[in-house]
Amino acid sequence: MKKFIYTLAVIFTLGISTNTVSAAGKEGPKTELTAEQQARFDRIVNRVEEIRNMDKSNLNREEKRALRKELKEMKEQARALNQGVYLSVGAIIIIILLLILIL
Repeated sequence: MKKFIYTLAVIFTLGISTNTVSAAGKEGPKTELTAEQQARFDRIVNRVEEIRNMDKSNLNREEKRALRKELKEMKEQARALNQGVYLSVGAIIIIILLLILIL
């Protein structure tokens, strides 16, 4: 049973590593944000701070929903500007479990 689990862990690890290697090859050099992109990013950050500092207790349901939608859109735009690599919670849990099994 233990050999079976180790075999599955090795297969899973090799499957992930090939995807990581192929993704790493496509990555270009990181560039700084242009002045226009930086200004857009600053506007997004300022708007998010405005929304956080708002008194939302007197807003009705539709206004709160519109604010949430606006925040989601701004979050997507900020991610597109940053062009980072993100790991999901599930991926992190799987990596931790594999490390526990291997060690």
